[in-house]
Amino acid sequence: MDPDDNEGEAELRKQSVGGWGLLQIAGCTGLTTYLIWAGALMPGFRRVPLKLQVPYIPASHRQVQNVMALLEGRSGKVVDLGSGDGRIVLEASKRGFQPAVGYELNPWLIRLSKFYAWRAGCSSQVSYLKQDLWKVDLSDCSNVAVFLAPSVLSLLAVKLLSELPEDAWIVTGQFPFPDWKPCATVGEGSDKAWCYSVKQLRQEDASHVTQEGTTT
Repeated sequence: MDPDDNEGEAELRKQSVGGWGLLQIAGCTGLTTYLIWAGALMPGFRRVPLKLQVPYIPASHRQVQNVMALLEGRSGKVVDLGSGDGRIVLEASKRGFQPAVGYELNPWLIRLSKFYAWRAGCSSQVSYLKQDLWKVDLSDCSNVAVFLAPSVLSLLAVKLLSELPEDAWIVTGQFPFPDWKPCATVGEGSDKAWCYSVKQLRQEDASHVTQEGTTT
């Protein structure tokens, strides 16, 4: 080996990476992670407008338990809009909700959901469907679970109020509906869950419209 090469190598070993070098490494690592996530976990999002895309963040065990606590005493059909790995649907089925259905665009997450259901011996009690939540008919849903970003919740609120039956309840985790008043909450911090009564929400909307008509 050329002596100059040895000297150059020794010099490089003495040099620290430095702040800029660390930033470059971090940036490349972050970009690689995002590309893997986008390619493997988001194939269903490619046809969804950017503002409606929600990254997959699995609900914690405590979040799932809080959702179930809010639905305690309820029965009938439960759906999870954007069901991810299916854990909320699976837990709801174990607690007697039938049918229990999850709607998810990501085929990898649907496969994962079905695996978890099979492992729990509940494959025949749950359904995971690859379907756009905006096209789902909610007219027969008594209980709806939603773990979505605030920007999506604002748009989804219109669909929920126009389609759900009067006695339906909506439970959301991670983020509340920006413009709705919950009828109940459970938990604190990132584990907090919010519950909304469709009947109550419609009454409040009607009262608001009446008040506006009176003032004008």
